[in-house]
Amino acid sequence: MSVSTQQLVQYIDELLDSAKFRDYAPNGLQVEGSTQVKTLVTGVTASQALIDKAVELNADAILVHHGFFWKGESPLVVGMKQRRLKALLTNNINLIGYHLPLDAHPTLGNNAQLASKLGIQNPTIDPSVKQDLLWTGELEKALSPDDFASLLSNTLNREPLTIAAGNKPIKRLAWCTGGAQDYIDQAAELGVDAFISGEASERTFHSAVEQGIHYFGAGHHATERYGIQALGEHLASQFELEWHHLDLSNPV
Repeated sequence: MSVSTQQLVQYIDELLDSAKFRDYAPNGLQVEGSTQVKTLVTGVTASQALIDKAVELNADAILVHHGFFWKGESPLVVGMKQRRLKALLTNNINLIGYHLPLDAHPTLGNNAQLASKLGIQNPTIDPSVKQDLLWTGELEKALSPDDFASLLSNTLNREPLTIAAGNKPIKRLAWCTGGAQDYIDQAAELGVDAFISGEASERTFHSAVEQGIHYFGAGHHATERYGIQALGEHLASQFELEWHHLDLSNPV
């Protein structure tokens, strides 16, 4: 089966309610290719490696979380950007990207999917942060910082950066996938035991220690690989598409 590119993008826009988000990059169709989509490739980031594999698979569209045309980047189409765009245009492949809308979706999004993978109960979007990006929930039973780090490692296949604020057990926690380390201060105000994000900054250490909250940096890629996969699976089922999810390794 196949679906028109216009219909596919319109469906995702409505599914993710993308119009309500103020984002750092355009959401939706970023590079126009084929008018019909039969074969869809999904991945976290529209890297050259992902594009090359999509070409090998004769994909009509690539759907990613991290696409192109970020706020503040150079507008020049040279070097790496030229090579990526050339590969897409030469092979008539659509590039479709959704950033914050995919982080925030209540079932298919990165935060919801991470909660599901970790067995976090009662996942709830906290209204204190705009655009539905800070989530809270609780574990079925309290875990020590070491045991929770092991849970992250075993689930995500990546050793997390751990900043343990003493030995207090972890029951209630907050999280936001990707580069969301600065939400640690709002998480601490909520009185949770721990906060998870993908990346950490130098200041994250001081915020965790001084506010008595455990922090886990579980990897930007590792925490955001599940939302795009869930969305791709949903679309493949909805439109009977040939679908390939490519989880290309990234240690960051």
